[in-house]
Amino acid sequence: MNLLVVLILLLSACSGTIWNNPYPSDDSGKNILYNAFAERPKHLDPVQSYSSNEILFTAQIYQPPLQYHYLKRPFMLIPQTVNKMPIVQYFDENNNLLPMESEVASIAYSVYEISIKQGIYYQPHPAFAQDDQGKFLYQDLTPGNLRDIFKLADFSQTGTRELLAEDYIHQIKRLAHPKLHSPILGLMADYIVGLREYAETLRKATAVAPKDAYLDLRNFPLEGVELVDAYTYRIKIKGKYPQFIYWLAMPFFSPVPWEADRFYAQPGLAKKNITLDWYPVGTGPYMLTENDPNRVMVLERNPNFQGEFYPAEGMPDDEEKGLLEDADKPLPFIDKIIFSREKESIPRWNKFLQGYYDASGISSDSFDQAVQLSGQGEATVTEAMTAQGIRLETAVAPSTYYIGFNMLDPVVGGRTEQEKNSARKLRQAISIAVDYEEYVSIFANGRGIPAQGPIPPEITGYREGEEGINPIVYTWQDGKAQRRSLREAKALLAEAGYPNGRDARTGTPLVLYFDVTARGADDKSLLDWMRKQFKKINIQLVVRSTDYNRFQDKIRKGNAQIFEWGWNADYPDPENFLFLLYGPQRKVGNNSGNNAANYNNAEYNQLFEQMEKMENSAERQQIIDRMVEILRQDAPWLWGYHPKDYTLYHAWYKNVKSNKLSYNTVKYLRIDPVLREQKRREWNEPVIWPIGAGVTVLFLSLVPGIIAYHRRERKVMLGRSAA
Repeated sequence: MNLLVVLILLLSACSGTIWNNPYPSDDSGKNILYNAFAERPKHLDPVQSYSSNEILFTAQIYQPPLQYHYLKRPFMLIPQTVNKMPIVQYFDENNNLLPMESEVASIAYSVYEISIKQGIYYQPHPAFAQDDQGKFLYQDLTPGNLRDIFKLADFSQTGTRELLAEDYIHQIKRLAHPKLHSPILGLMADYIVGLREYAETLRKATAVAPKDAYLDLRNFPLEGVELVDAYTYRIKIKGKYPQFIYWLAMPFFSPVPWEADRFYAQPGLAKKNITLDWYPVGTGPYMLTENDPNRVMVLERNPNFQGEFYPAEGMPDDEEKGLLEDADKPLPFIDKIIFSREKESIPRWNKFLQGYYDASGISSDSFDQAVQLSGQGEATVTEAMTAQGIRLETAVAPSTYYIGFNMLDPVVGGRTEQEKNSARKLRQAISIAVDYEEYVSIFANGRGIPAQGPIPPEITGYREGEEGINPIVYTWQDGKAQRRSLREAKALLAEAGYPNGRDARTGTPLVLYFDVTARGADDKSLLDWMRKQFKKINIQLVVRSTDYNRFQDKIRKGNAQIFEWGWNADYPDPENFLFLLYGPQRKVGNNSGNNAANYNNAEYNQLFEQMEKMENSAERQQIIDRMVEILRQDAPWLWGYHPKDYTLYHAWYKNVKSNKLSYNTVKYLRIDPVLREQKRREWNEPVIWPIGAGVTVLFLSLVPGIIAYHRRERKVMLGRSAA
């Protein structure tokens, strides 16, 4: 019986302990945000990084001059490290200052003057560490110095310095560095004066330098940037390019100090993964303190960050939603963010329900458990989610997912005028047949809006309602868009020369080819669905699956016929979507642009060149409307859909407002760690009594045997005594 008592006491002592907590017990109740990521970031150097899984980190670390207002809509640029919005001036070929209202044709250059705030400091970093005499401690490392260095934290000393205008200039120069391969070099070389020539200068300098030599960009002036004083610099742009202001809110134009470049360029560090791509150096509210991308990545508050406050103004309903409760309070609110890698959606979902992740997306497997639709079709959380205090936030993403036609292909694009006319009607017929309303319902759980053109909602140029429908594919009936009938699609197919899906000249069935990246078993149903959509008008669709690199190569060479693609907005201007179909941006040839369909329409190109240099106005909107009309007629894309993001948040997660163009938003978020700890204990309280009951039953089941054993032993002993 003593054993039973001991077991019960041990089990009782465990009451109140959370056995399944994946985090150290010392972190309980701390001001930590817990998040997850699925795909490891490849680049954290702002000159190279250009993917959504990377900007999740870089946006918290680096500070470009501008940022988007967290609360106001439509999206609005505001200062971040600058005193005021940049001043732009226009000049003619003779460097004469022009009036702001000058004709675009008369503007040879635009000059942006940018003045940064004083008193902004970098995060602590060994690149800045100096001794008492001001000599850098770690800028001339030897192999011996590196013997015991395996990660950045192994350097015992750190330092900092003030942010200067020259750091922004240094980063612009880095766009042209031949070893860094910035994805925006080609685009920026079209605009920043002298950048293309600068890239060639650096290439030649690198070619004649020793293999591991440090290329000090301070020794190579760039015509298109000018240092005015310690806190002011200018950028010189060719002609007029109003969208350039948006680039000043992207990590590409964040400051990088020369000390960091010099530090990381030292031989031996790259072999230890001690590079700017692995350990960023920024002035933002957070710094990366642990980088183990196969397991966990950790951001912690930058102790040198100060001077930024939560916004005091927003949209009319923000106050009612509690989004202004922290108005004018210093940022950031959260001390630490732990990103754990979760490759599978189910474990991540279960940890969210247990309170171990503070927010979660919703996979298709979990959708019905999390979301229900009201009688009006509005998405709300289920009763089970409501009982846990979980809320749902939705937002249409500034993105377009589409299926493109290769306009260089003789069947879907055409070469002669007759072929092009036939191919146009073929594309229009397919556009009607592929039912994206059904696609969104089946494969996205209703999380999307069928696209009427390339421009998504909340981007200038997007049209709502009846005036915004694509008349090639839809009619307007009973106050909503109604997809045209298959009868109309088949009529267009016949006009294209393929009555009932057969070539009118040869009688052979029409077979088209859909190029996709390698798919898993889970995507079989989606591809089967796509085949059925083409089959509705008697077109055979053959899926050609390949790996990503091979797929990219086919797109570059124009060997794909039909392909799937998508685009996320870099900035809230229609130019960022309309340029995807601008002729000179074609993939094939020497262009290597972003026009994967290789679409080339002379009128559209001329209108694009006019539109991209204009400020927003009624006249610009008219031009955009005409461009979209041309695209709808030509149908180089199946316009696809604009995804709608659904995210769940626990009750302790505060200040959440979706902002799909701005990623530096962690600084605005707030966590109630006391409530979180309370709920975690409530939801994960170990159930002890079945174990105790089981032990008791086991013990009691053994009692008869024990008693019988003792009786037998007693008889044996008595027998021996009698003898």
